[in-house]
Amino acid sequence: MYDFTTIGALIGMVLAIVLIIKKFHPAYSLIIGALVGGVIGSYGDLALTVSTMMSGAGSMITSVLRIMTSGILAGALIKTGAAEKIAQVIVEKLGNKRALIAVAIATMVICAVGVFIDISVITVAPIALAIGKKAGYNKQSLLLAMIGGGKAGNIISPNPNTIAVSESFEVDLTSLISKNIIPAIFALVVAVVLANILSKKAGNSVSDKDLEKSESKELPSFISSILGPIVVITLLALRPIANISVDPMIALPIGGLVCTLCTGNAKKFSNFAEFGLSKVTGVSILLLGTGTIAGIIKASALQGDVVNLLNFFNMPAFLLAPIAGILMAGATASTTAGATVASQTFSSVLLSEGVNALSAGAMIHAGATVIDSLPHGSFFHATGGAVYLNISERMKLIAYEALVGLTSTLAAVVMYLVIG
Repeated sequence: MYDFTTIGALIGMVLAIVLIIKKFHPAYSLIIGALVGGVIGSYGDLALTVSTMMSGAGSMITSVLRIMTSGILAGALIKTGAAEKIAQVIVEKLGNKRALIAVAIATMVICAVGVFIDISVITVAPIALAIGKKAGYNKQSLLLAMIGGGKAGNIISPNPNTIAVSESFEVDLTSLISKNIIPAIFALVVAVVLANILSKKAGNSVSDKDLEKSESKELPSFISSILGPIVVITLLALRPIANISVDPMIALPIGGLVCTLCTGNAKKFSNFAEFGLSKVTGVSILLLGTGTIAGIIKASALQGDVVNLLNFFNMPAFLLAPIAGILMAGATASTTAGATVASQTFSSVLLSEGVNALSAGAMIHAGATVIDSLPHGSFFHATGGAVYLNISERMKLIAYEALVGLTSTLAAVVMYLVIG
């Protein structure tokens, strides 16, 4: 019935994880893991292994195309200063007394409108450090607020992970985003509460040296900055509202074009698009590598064995969704790779067990934000560097981040139990 054994699939996954931890390129690590796991799992059938890997990578092409075009919006928001302006206005409106709430909401909004979570944190960080110094907050509390806000925005954003999950479950992107709005709000609240707790601890205060890299530059108006994201949201919302389908591959670059025009940067559109493409190239390549191992796992007995294990312990089948999201994201230290592997591998099983497609996608997506920031991933280092924390200082935040992700995951599970 299955082309590959569970043992082979597991060996491939473990090998990929070990290689990633050893700092080998994640995409190559996943490809090597898929190849070795496939050969072992098929008892040496190299031709079958390669064809399955190719098929798995091929299933990612539509997601990759949409992600490539999403770079146009992200590039426009970043290079025009629109993302920074949105963050600046939110922080200014909420003021110093609500600094942690302000930076959390600012990061959430920027991530939710289409900027990748690591870039969202890096964009908000100079503003957060400046206001944190005035208000007396330590760097860990500021970073946790930004990461927590980013995690909340990440599950309601037309970003690579959301696109990959919607593709796997064949559900509308806007509907999937809407499904996780409540879990995102819960995550935001918990992030702010935990950040406030951290702010009471002494040490790692913001110094003048930390502010040296902040730039003073003329930013566009708030209205012109927000118009691009509004256009994207409006276009994507046409399907559930008016049954008019506008594919993200069209909506996202249109939003980037609108942002560029409204901020008076029409002549730089090509440069912004090129910059945006450079930001999504890594993710696109990672997804192709992810597809190879997802193909092997999907064609293995692992799916059936996991369901049998759940049945043995009398656990409901729907729990497979959040558990898969948590474990796969932890293994790859990536929300995108984790959500993609989990949804590609277990979508058919979850649907066959009667789990609603939107709910399953939402639970996997939320679960992929629990332990996605482990040290063998780039997000851990990029965010720590944004506020000048060393590795040991950055490590102390992992448990808090996991609580934020776990909150949104539990909220998504409860919503499934209550609504379906």
